[in-house]
This record gives sequence, C-alpha cells and structure tokens, in this order.
Amino acid sequence: MDGSQVLELSSTQYETVYNLLSLAIASLGFTGLYLVLSQRRVLPRYRNAVVVSAMVVFIATYHYVRIFTNFKESYQTDAQGGQGVYKLTNIVFNEGYRYVDWLLTVPLLLVETVAVLALAASVQKSLLAKLVPASALMIALGYPGEISADTGTRLLWGTLSTIPFLYILYVLFVELTASIERQPQDVKGTISKLRLMLIGLWGVYPIAYLFPVLGFDGSNAFVLKQAGYTFADIFAKAAFGLVIFKIARLKSQYDDPTFAALDSHDDVAAEPGTGSRAARV
Repeated sequence: MDGSQVLELSSTQYETVYNLLSLAIASLGFTGLYLVLSQRRVLPRYRNAVVVSAMVVFIATYHYVRIFTNFKESYQTDAQGGQGVYKLTNIVFNEGYRYVDWLLTVPLLLVETVAVLALAASVQKSLLAKLVPASALMIALGYPGEISADTGTRLLWGTLSTIPFLYILYVLFVELTASIERQPQDVKGTISKLRLMLIGLWGVYPIAYLFPVLGFDGSNAFVLKQAGYTFADIFAKAAFGLVIFKIARLKSQYDDPTFAALDSHDDVAAEPGTGSRAARV
C-alpha cells in the first residue's frame, strides 16, 4: 500500500474531502469558462496569457473529476445514509492524478506569468527555458516521496524537490525584477504582488506534503493533505488566473486608450438602465 492510503475514514472526514473536491471542480471549471468568454476584453498580444490560464484551470478540472471519482470508489460504507465508517476498497486512491496535473499545469502557470508581461521574444524564451524544466523537475522529484510511507524517503525526495523550487524563486525574484521595472506604473504593483501570490501559494504544497512528517498521521494526515492541496490548487490556478486576466486588462488599457474606452463603454452598456444600449431597449 502506498503512502497516500489510509484504511478508513469517519463519515465527517469522508464528507470533508468529498465537499472540498466538489468545490475545486466548480471553482476551477467556472473560472475557465469565464476566462474563455472574457478573452476578447484584452488586446491580442495578451490573449495568450488568458488562454493559457484557461487551459490551466480546465486541465485541473479534468483531473479533479478523476480524483473525485477515484475517491468515491476507493472509500465506501455499508451504513445506511452514509453515516458509518468509510473503508478502503480494493480500488487504490491514486495520488498520482495530482502529480500528473501539476506536471502539466505548474509549467503553464509560469508560461502565463511570463506571457502577460509581453516581453521581447528573446527574453521570454530565456526565462521559460529556465523556469519550465525546473518546475517539471520539482514535481517529478516530489512524487516518489508522496507515495512512500517511509518518513526518511519522504524527506529525501522532498528535499531534492526543494532544490529546483529555490531556483524558480531565484529566477522569479531576481531575473524578473528588471522586466517588472519596465512595466506601466499601474501594473507594476499588481505584477509584484502576483509573484508573491504565486510563491506564497506554492508554499502551501510542501507544508501539505510534510503533514505525515509533522506529527499528523493516519486519516487526519490524509484529510489535511487533501484539504491543503485542494485549497492551494483553487487559489494558485483559479484565483491566479483571474489576477492574470486583471493584469492583461490593465496593460491593454494602458497600451490602447481607445480599446480601454470601448471596453469601459461595454461594461456600462451592459448594466440595466444605463448607457445607450439600455436606452434603445
């Protein structure tokens, strides 16, 4: 049995994980829909960032559907009304779904961060050549420890995974600084906060990863880990994508005041009782 398995969950623990997974599916899925429908509210040069953001949340939604289905099959109860103990079936709860998701979405998160800056092609290429391989290596190195029940093994692979994580921090905070300084003043502060948001939210993952090592064990560690990973995914993908969209809109308005005026006009016209469109109704 791999390190992500527990033999049983109480009804409260089961419902907690069940509801968190449901929340993730709804949050990620509807954020993706909003981003797709709103992409034309930014200039074409920034739409790649919004499209990649939508891709991230849709990929995550797909994997959360898989995790949700797998969880329901892995833990079941014979009690009426679902109020008994949920025992592990012969179907393994596959924590690997999360790692496949992260292997795809974490590099894309970095791609959307760089894309929304609209840097010179050579600068973007240089940054992505450093960030994307490091992010993939970070996820790949964490997986062997995730599925191990041995504390030493978990710590070893967690430590190795931290090395590319620190390198990503270096690139984001040192090498992107010069790029941020060239951004419009109204956008500069938001982008700086975006970096802090990204790193702060990524910091939740190693904490959740270490719950089994920090004195939490059995079903409590399992539930806390699922909660940590799920909330981190919602904020690092859905909320982060909305911030990317906000930056894309701000930069669009700065680059093209005419576009900004049209976008603002559409906002006003869409409100009942205001604007010329409402007057024609």
